[in-house]
Amino acid sequence: MEQTLTWRALNRALLARQLLLERAPLAVPEALERMGGLQAQYAPSMYIGLWTRLAGLDREELTRLLERREVVQATLLRSTIHLVSRADFWPFAEAVRAARREWYLRAVRDQHDPAAMDAAVAELRELLRDGPLRRAELDKRFGAAIRNGIGMYLDLVRVPPSGTWARRRADLFGAAEDWVGASDASERDGQELLVRRYLGAFGPAHRTEIADWAGLPVTAVAGVLGRMELQAYRDESGRELVDLPGAPLPDPDTPAPVRFLPTWDAALLAHARRTRILPEEHRSKVFHVRMPQSVGTFLVDGQVAGTWKYSGDGVAWEPFATLPARVRQQVAAEADRLAAFHA
Repeated sequence: MEQTLTWRALNRALLARQLLLERAPLAVPEALERMGGLQAQYAPSMYIGLWTRLAGLDREELTRLLERREVVQATLLRSTIHLVSRADFWPFAEAVRAARREWYLRAVRDQHDPAAMDAAVAELRELLRDGPLRRAELDKRFGAAIRNGIGMYLDLVRVPPSGTWARRRADLFGAAEDWVGASDASERDGQELLVRRYLGAFGPAHRTEIADWAGLPVTAVAGVLGRMELQAYRDESGRELVDLPGAPLPDPDTPAPVRFLPTWDAALLAHARRTRILPEEHRSKVFHVRMPQSVGTFLVDGQVAGTWKYSGDGVAWEPFATLPARVRQQVAAEADRLAAFHA
């Protein structure tokens, strides 16, 4: 009979795997592989997301890694920009390409012109051999409709300085095979790595949560899980969860420090609801229900307890409820550290 895990046990497992129980002395590429990458549609979020998880990170270090191509930004999971290690880029891209293309074709329906897209892909591939192009150049050359879909047919990366702390706009694109070399991954192997990365970063989990995070059909995830050796658990509702054998499950009473999270941090998204890191009564305060917007948050005892934003005067934070004086001091101290990083 499978062990039943309480929500608090799942919460502490998430915090440990997301490097939120203590700042880890890891290199950025290794940390990204541990965390399943970082969502990066707003460039500063990836800097803050790594700062809150790693010991001694400075902003220039991440920018240098982007310039040296040791980490890569590209549209990957759920057709959203993610920061991943160079080693993980092609497996992730191969894993989700078909699903991303199917999503795009459903969205455009009868507006899709296969011949026009094929011609645009061939032309863009040749143009990119001479170097990256800006979004405005792509729009002028192909029109916004083709530009919006061309990344489903030609793997593109975001090229620095685009998408860095200093220049946050995601407006410079290159061909992935020029930036990191040709793919040596397959869809099958990529999907297995993707599932392993998810469980290592967010597990234990149900197969539907893996699918939601990756943007893959549940049937594809179920097929991958069927080929893997896994540890089975149950949550308090009796739902089956799976995990990598030997993956960490900290004591549910492990202390959790105050941590500040950036906008769109993946630990708070719907796929991680089982951990209650974001109490449901506060979800609408963090994610706009009608528009794709998010706010920065801070954690107290492993749960979102308020929001924050930066101004030239520092980090202003607002709790959802009254906090004890000792906890307020801890939040204020961490806010000062974030302000120093942000300045």
